[in-house]
Amino acid sequence: MAETRIGVVGIPGKWSTEVLADAVEAATGFRLVIDMAGVCLDLDKRRLEYRKQDLCRLDALIIKKISATYSPNTLDRLELLRVAEQAGVRVFSRAERVLRLIDRLSCTVSLRNAGIPMPDTRVTEDVDAAVTAVQDFGSAVFKPLYSTKARGMCVIDGKQSADRIRAEVHEFRQRNPVMYIQQKIDLPGQDLGMVFLAGNYLGSYARVSGGDAWNTTIHSGGRYAAGTPPDGTIELAHRAQGLFGMDFTTVDVAETSAGPIVFEVSAFGGFRGAMEGIGIDAASLYVEHVLKELAR
Repeated sequence: MAETRIGVVGIPGKWSTEVLADAVEAATGFRLVIDMAGVCLDLDKRRLEYRKQDLCRLDALIIKKISATYSPNTLDRLELLRVAEQAGVRVFSRAERVLRLIDRLSCTVSLRNAGIPMPDTRVTEDVDAAVTAVQDFGSAVFKPLYSTKARGMCVIDGKQSADRIRAEVHEFRQRNPVMYIQQKIDLPGQDLGMVFLAGNYLGSYARVSGGDAWNTTIHSGGRYAAGTPPDGTIELAHRAQGLFGMDFTTVDVAETSAGPIVFEVSAFGGFRGAMEGIGIDAASLYVEHVLKELAR
């Protein structure tokens, strides 16, 4: 399929983006890494242009990363890709499906409406309600609605004085007017990234916390290892990812004394965790899936 032209939307130079572009090039002979910061939409001409390449003339686009950090602007970048979809370009995963996962609140509401177990969560703009949530939870994780790898998150201890809690809530609210607050869960030193391709379970990697970090992300010193969840946890993750119809994703799950809970379904999935944790070349498998879909 040397004539097949598939672009990779991502961050030029980043490992996951480049390994996916390598896999596309190996399979098709074509390579194009697209930084959305350099894309221009001409609605009059119906062109979505990147470095003089009209993306609306490609066969497909694979979204590996839409921006280095998440923000409402990220949603605007996805809207641009809907123009390519309208022109007949296959986008993996479809832009409207990714949109539902970029916003943490949208993902959470979809999961909870479907009865997926999650940490106790409250969302508010009211400082008094946030202080009450911290006191009720004992310890709470405050999360930006748009973030990855625990960036911008903080833990507020409910055992502090009410004045100190209020001060820390105010500080968080200055950057995040809508406060997403979850009860801090005591984890067994790790959580799981459960990998799915086209709805099929491929395997699980563990993120093992490093040092005294409260979270397990690699950004905070964690490391990858193999994960071996029981069948019930796999079924839970399968149900969670099935709500969103992603071509490739990972479901973040933790085993607790009360049973497994889901933190989120990823908008893009973890290539490095799959490779380093369980030896799965997710990029090559993803490209195989895309080519099969294009050949239908």
